[in-house]
Amino acid sequence: MYLNYKKNLFQCYLKHKYFYGGNKNMLPAVDYLIVPDKGDPYLEGHKCNVCEAIFLGERTVCSKCFARDKMSKVKLSNNGTLYSYSIVYRSFPGIDVPYISALVDLEDGGTVKGNLINVEPDPDNVDFGMKVKVVYGDALGRKDKDGNSYMSYFFEPA
Repeated sequence: MYLNYKKNLFQCYLKHKYFYGGNKNMLPAVDYLIVPDKGDPYLEGHKCNVCEAIFLGERTVCSKCFARDKMSKVKLSNNGTLYSYSIVYRSFPGIDVPYISALVDLEDGGTVKGNLINVEPDPDNVDFGMKVKVVYGDALGRKDKDGNSYMSYFFEPA
């Protein structure tokens, strides 16, 4: 019951902060999360023009085929498939547990790690291969030293 309450509170928080225009002046929590002035946020990958492998984070050398200076930026898909997950029961102070840490294979390539939300953290509720989508919102109230909010990404069932 407590988890349902927390889940509903979190959903309302995300809806208020992001879906009602709260993304203005939000800082990306990671460098591969792009928050444009106009338009929706998205995840950015770097694709090798030789072997077509996709990675997160800027790079000049492909980690798969070692081609140099053959990387180009790509907008990653917001849809994917759950590849693996772990239910986390112990974390740093201030981090609510349990939560689901997930690895997701995105539709157009690339694999991303993030938290799976809007699912009770119980193995009976999570299936390998389940379809998920990327959602964007406030990074759980985290702020920088100047009080600016961070935007992060999460996965939820599609």
